[in-house]
Amino acid sequence: MKSKVDIPGRFSLSGMSAIVTGSASGLGRVIAQAFIEDGAFVIAADRAYASPNSQDNSLDPEHSHLVGLDVCDEQSVKKAIAEAIEVCGVIDICVNCAGVGGRAPAVDYPDETWERVIDTNLTGMFRMCRAVGRKMIEQGKGSIINIASIGGIVGFAGSVGYQASKGGVIQLTRTLAVEWAPHQIRVNAIAPGHIATELVQKQWMSEPELKQFFESRTPMGHLGDPSDIAGAIIFLAGNSSRMVTGQVLAIDGGYTAQ
Repeated sequence: MKSKVDIPGRFSLSGMSAIVTGSASGLGRVIAQAFIEDGAFVIAADRAYASPNSQDNSLDPEHSHLVGLDVCDEQSVKKAIAEAIEVCGVIDICVNCAGVGGRAPAVDYPDETWERVIDTNLTGMFRMCRAVGRKMIEQGKGSIINIASIGGIVGFAGSVGYQASKGGVIQLTRTLAVEWAPHQIRVNAIAPGHIATELVQKQWMSEPELKQFFESRTPMGHLGDPSDIAGAIIFLAGNSSRMVTGQVLAIDGGYTAQ
């Protein structure tokens, strides 16, 4: 009888704790729900949860805890991490999903839009990585997954700030992966293509040509759904990917393969 391949934990997150930013909507909410379904306890962090009366009926209250978080505020980040540690003791997984867009021609791109996009998508993500990284170094383990974008790999016209921020996320991911590997902390990134989140669908209403553009250039012939991201996130979060770090996984129906 052949022996089984030893894959520690396979795709189970049972007994693990995770903090997911931007978890009140879009990809963040789907990821938080998927983690709970796969056995993790989730610290759901979002600006929408800043009110003491915040509730989210989409998340199982027995396996989640809501935390107010503004990634643009260093004190808010520190407070959220401290609360996560108080609730869970350890932070096994961190998914940095909080982000914003900002579209305008480059020659007309306002400074305030550039600053808001860079501060949220790149600097805010660094604040989270730095804060959670301190705890993971103390623990001697951890998995960080940053939500980048294919916009950080290839150029698109009309949103220079977003593209620059996501390119920065990719280099942030690679650099932290190298620096923190001796502490057994893995840092990877997901680069989604054009995914039908609530925010993107609103954008399609004002710019229907965007959907047509991406559909026509995606080899698989259709765009992705937020649930298409969840499986890859679970893989990178758990022990099945224990030798994977510093990688950027594009989930784009083949867009960047061309």
